[in-house]
Amino acid sequence: MSANRVSYTLDSTLETVNSAEETAGRMAAEAGFDDEEVMKISMAVREAAVNAVLHGNAYDPTKKVTLAFERTARDLIIVIRDQGKGLDASRIPDPLAPENLLKTSGRGIFLIRSFMDVVEIHPSKTGTEFRMIKHVHGSAADSKEASQ
Repeated sequence: MSANRVSYTLDSTLETVNSAEETAGRMAAEAGFDDEEVMKISMAVREAAVNAVLHGNAYDPTKKVTLAFERTARDLIIVIRDQGKGLDASRIPDPLAPENLLKTSGRGIFLIRSFMDVVEIHPSKTGTEFRMIKHVHGSAADSKEASQ
């Protein structure tokens, strides 16, 4: 199968978070993922989009979020980029640490890492890029092991 790419430029609003989540669900379903995987991919995209809008761009109407999907024979690759100051991933608190268990925020990146097969966070002075990959499993459930 040849690569299939789609990209969007979104405003820094919570409405665009919903749009990103819906698009992710559609793209994941079209890639052949089952309902549970579609939900996980959609939630990962939602969490990354919330981070981009809220933490990255701070709802600044002059800043945009870019969202790109690439479908290859083996992967669904999703890239979300904001125009903020850049995220220092080393400063993200562990949501499983006892002092953080009752906090109502701080679990987004943990969830993204749990739901996707590969998560890369690339901070820079002009924004943060989340690159998330979900491997496409054909009819054989062990294709993930074969690719490692």
